[in-house]
Amino acid sequence: MKARPTHTAQPKRNKLLTRTIAAAAAAGTLAWLAATGTGVASQGTAPAATEQPGSTVEHFDYPNAEKILAEKNIILKRGDGHITLVDCASGTGFIEIRAREKPKSCFKVTGNSGWLTMELPSVHLIKGNDYNTKADMTLGTEEKTFDITKDQWTPVGETADPGHQYALVELRATK
Repeated sequence: MKARPTHTAQPKRNKLLTRTIAAAAAAGTLAWLAATGTGVASQGTAPAATEQPGSTVEHFDYPNAEKILAEKNIILKRGDGHITLVDCASGTGFIEIRAREKPKSCFKVTGNSGWLTMELPSVHLIKGNDYNTKADMTLGTEEKTFDITKDQWTPVGETADPGHQYALVELRATK
């Protein structure tokens, strides 16, 4: 009778595979504990659980509104970022606004549409650009919406309704 050869390679392979899986599981567990901040902390370090992440909710507040109010006396409130105040000398194709006792203000529109709320008193003329633009204005509790003619000056506020100084409260523009 012939002796059968013993296959010792198979158990060694299984043992190696088991150790590899165990090591990978241990490493994964340690990585998870480190990422979540649980488990044993090293000496001298405190978990950062007291810090709260920043809010991801967009409030649409106009950036640097306080600075613009101080420098230009224009209250810019909220918008979607597609209508922004710009220097009138920086280019062309802007929405231009004329108000009593203020220099001309210009707004650039980007994208397919945009909106911006503000408080700009005594507006009497608005020049449109190549967007379809609407201007919402108020006089006390009375509200009026003006369609702004593309690339032309449109009479609004006191120019459209003599003797009444309306405040511009919102611009909306679409392609």
